[in-house]
Order: sequence, then C-alpha cells, then structure tokens
Amino acid sequence: MHVVREYRLKRRVQFHETDAAGIVHFSWFYRYMEEAEHGLWRAAGLSIAPSSDARVGFPRVAASFDFHRPLRFEDEFEVHIRIATIGARSIRYAVCVAKDGAAVATGSLTVACVTWTPGAALRSTAIPPEIAGRFGVALPLPDA
Repeated sequence: MHVVREYRLKRRVQFHETDAAGIVHFSWFYRYMEEAEHGLWRAAGLSIAPSSDARVGFPRVAASFDFHRPLRFEDEFEVHIRIATIGARSIRYAVCVAKDGAAVATGSLTVACVTWTPGAALRSTAIPPEIAGRFGVALPLPDA
C-alpha cells in the first residue's frame, strides 16, 4: 500500500477571494489549506468526507496561520501540506502557502477522529487502521 506524507496543490487567486485592498482575505487561506488536505486524502485513495454509512469523521479541532506577505488577484501559488504528527486519535498537518518559492503564510490544522451517530454527541475514537495505514509523518517543511 502506498503511504502518503505530503501533497502540493497549485492554484491561482480568483477575484472573489480578494478584499477591498486587492489582497486575498485571510479567511481564504483556511479554504486553501482544506482544499490541499482533501487532495492529500485523495492521493491516499480516501475521502475526508464521510459517507452516510461511515462510522468515523474528522472534525477540525485547531487551525492557525501566520501571514508573511500578501497574495493578489491572478497570483499563482502553491499550498504544500504535510502530515506533521499522527496520534492514535488525531492528525496534525503543517501547511506552507508559497508564491515563487517564498512563504506567504504558514499554518497548521489538527483533525480528530470521532464516531458520530445522528442525535448523539461526537466521541473521540482511534483512527481506524485502514485509514492510519495510508498516511505517514513527513519531514518538516524547509520554510517552516
């Protein structure tokens, strides 16, 4: 089985992602991070979106960004996401958004593995082996 440790997403800034100052609004960086995360899961042959009969889900429990320089409309950029840690019940990603090889923003995202039943509270649970076995921890990003 192929183990996935990181993923790179190439993108271009769309006009609707910018604010009145003509730069990407900070909230879009979280969307870019999530888009890259979905690509990482697809590269592992999985989907982070649980099917209606799934027994586990992966809600976000922490997310952060530090911003270093702006992105503007039409800028081409790359989102590099890597698995920083995998615990028994959670995964933490490290993310670098870069333009022309320079870090624009660096951040992290932590997801927890939970069981969910309609009408019941979410409960923390171990990441199933068929999911955990598809991922591995990656080396730190050079920009982080």
